[in-house]
Amino acid sequence: MVEPVSPLGPAHRPGRHGNPASGIGVTLSETRPGSIVEAAGWPGAEKALIAAIRKATGLALPDGAGGGTTAKSRSAFGIAPGKFLIVDQAEGAAEALRAEIPIETGTVTDLSHGRTALRIAGPKAEWVLAKFYALDFSLPAFPVSAGRATVHHDIFTQIQRTGEDQFDLYVFRSFARGFWTTLCHGAEEVGYEVR
Repeated sequence: MVEPVSPLGPAHRPGRHGNPASGIGVTLSETRPGSIVEAAGWPGAEKALIAAIRKATGLALPDGAGGGTTAKSRSAFGIAPGKFLIVDQAEGAAEALRAEIPIETGTVTDLSHGRTALRIAGPKAEWVLAKFYALDFSLPAFPVSAGRATVHHDIFTQIQRTGEDQFDLYVFRSFARGFWTTLCHGAEEVGYEVR
């Protein structure tokens, strides 16, 4: 299999950058999952959609936008009422979901080639993200596994907290390089490492 080309191009510069005087505040990386899929339920079919996602992936989602769940190699979170983003490190999640979600329940859209997955982790992750989004990133307000859909200027971002100090961000592939550069600039004051 040929490794896909990263949309970050020359903007992806591994190593330490910014002001690491007090240590490294965050690490930044591109995660490259095999599948990024959106599943949307028709009005009134949300519970059936959640059950179908569980059957296809093993992920038990809470009912409602913003809730989420994470497992070893996959995760899912609500991005709007009746809409969920499902991420799997393996390819083929869209096909597995289509096999379990009938057209009467909802739709499945494979976004794998249209999105870029980025990760920010470290003790200053909340601080850096708060520079870009009008969200409360504190752990009580944004618990582990929860997700949010928001924008930074014109760049739509879906964010899931995948650890106490770790967030996965999904942006349109065509905006990935510009967003990555902005994220790096935002992390300069706390010191960052690109992996």
